[in-house]
Amino acid sequence: MPSQDISTLAEPTPTRTPGRAISYAAFGTIAEALDYAAQGVTGFNIYSGKGRLVEVLPYSLLREQAVALARRMLGAGLQPGERVGLVAESDGDFLRAFCACQYAGLVPAPLPLPAAFGGREGYIAHLRRMVETAQAHALFGPDMLESWIAEAAEGLNLRLSGSYKQLEAAPEAALPPQNPDALAYLQFSSGSTRFPLGVAVTQRAFLTNAHYMARDGLGVTEADRCTSWLPFYHDMGLVGFFLMPLACQLSVDILPTREFARRPLLWLELISRNRGTVSFSPSFGYELSLRRAETASTEGLDLSSWRRAGIGGDMVRPAVLTRFAARFAERGFGEEVFVPCYGMAEATLALSFTPPGQGAKQDVIDGVILEREHRAVPANKSSTRTRGFVLCGRMLPQHEAEVRGEGGEILPERLVGRIFVRGPSLMLGYFGAPEETAQVLSADGWLDTGDLGYFTDGQLVITGRAKDLILVNGRNVWPQDLEWAAEADMASLRSGDVAVFSVDNGVAEEVVVLVQCRTTDALAREKLIHDSTKFFRGRHGLETRVVLVPPRSLPQTSSGKLSRSRARAMYLANEYPTQVIAGAA
Repeated sequence: MPSQDISTLAEPTPTRTPGRAISYAAFGTIAEALDYAAQGVTGFNIYSGKGRLVEVLPYSLLREQAVALARRMLGAGLQPGERVGLVAESDGDFLRAFCACQYAGLVPAPLPLPAAFGGREGYIAHLRRMVETAQAHALFGPDMLESWIAEAAEGLNLRLSGSYKQLEAAPEAALPPQNPDALAYLQFSSGSTRFPLGVAVTQRAFLTNAHYMARDGLGVTEADRCTSWLPFYHDMGLVGFFLMPLACQLSVDILPTREFARRPLLWLELISRNRGTVSFSPSFGYELSLRRAETASTEGLDLSSWRRAGIGGDMVRPAVLTRFAARFAERGFGEEVFVPCYGMAEATLALSFTPPGQGAKQDVIDGVILEREHRAVPANKSSTRTRGFVLCGRMLPQHEAEVRGEGGEILPERLVGRIFVRGPSLMLGYFGAPEETAQVLSADGWLDTGDLGYFTDGQLVITGRAKDLILVNGRNVWPQDLEWAAEADMASLRSGDVAVFSVDNGVAEEVVVLVQCRTTDALAREKLIHDSTKFFRGRHGLETRVVLVPPRSLPQTSSGKLSRSRARAMYLANEYPTQVIAGAA
């Protein structure tokens, strides 16, 4: 597909188009949004892992190339309304292909890269399941994955599959009219692996979410500039830092996800260099940057332009944010710019944002009362154990949330229950899965998020996923509490080293703790198990079965989050080497 000669690149696209105020996604379709953005000088800028600008893609050029590609897609035999799988590399080819689908009336389904799937065989199987779920008629990806794509597509009777090169000689066909009620894309949930579900998002739902997110959630202006390393196959990367900026004519500086993992400080360097103002990350992105800053120089960084540092995509780790703010305060970063928020692919992306200046404010509650009575009571001097949850702000306009009890009753503030949401940016449903859709989306438009939480002073607080909750002797125990506490307090453990879940051992629910172990020394391993067992017993009053597993063996979702459900399934299937040295008493 067309791209620019690196040697001819000049500067990245400007932050603003002179004399032109932004439009907050006030369009009927994504294609119409790109038509408007193409009249200015902003756009996308893609960088290498060495911080070199490798492609400048103004919206004007993106539109020109996308329209030409759309005509060739239709000329090659694809029909409006059909689904097209796109392996979402962080490059211009993906941006062009996704936008081409918009002009052609095709429905793109961004698909993950191989990194999170443990090798060729697992990735190809997963890619194949996603293509089948989307009922796709074509599958495209980067040249380097052409043979993998061919293997995934084998026997699926796709019209087209492979790299984008095959479209270069296709004839051009006329483009169809735009339809605001048509599907814009399918977004696969990052946690869906064995049975992937494609979230069906309409043009109207996306543009509604982008409008409220930009205008009310972030308060963006023509002076804003985005910076991102988030993958385009995840909703926070796709919607938050590709489609929303496009719909609001913002420039974006893009660092490919794999390059961020290798050089996390480059993320901050790009913000500093180009005066970025809006950038988001899950907690682990801030932690990875913080860890790298322990051994690498941050001299010359200026983060004073960063006004909205978002946290999303996973449970917020307050301690990580506190350390990040302290470490980079001398570089102009203020903790008040943190923006905890709440959302999910089933709601296009965003549901709630904290107000400017609030930062990552914690609600510190009594942990014992929470576990035994499901009440979020503010901690006091007599509290023997406390828990801090970060406030995630108020719902976006036209969106509402309810916290419900086990009987479906609406709970008052500070009672913990299951969160239900409703609003104009919710999904149409899970594509081709009416039964799964009916399980979470009611006839009157309420979505069961599967999350637990409560309200305080009108702000939403998330306490965890309902499916992950552990019930032991009448106590509700949140696994992330146990994981974070062990990783913070045990010197031999790092972030991401622990996974906690419960299993039925035939007598009662047993709490299993998987711990990544980096040593083969028998005495050291025995000590790690002893210390871990003692920690959970002494700190949390829990008897546990501690299992040592190899480094980097705890599974992650495609967005980099720990997949407890997969870890549990692997444990029950005996997919980990037998390494249990001691268990519960």
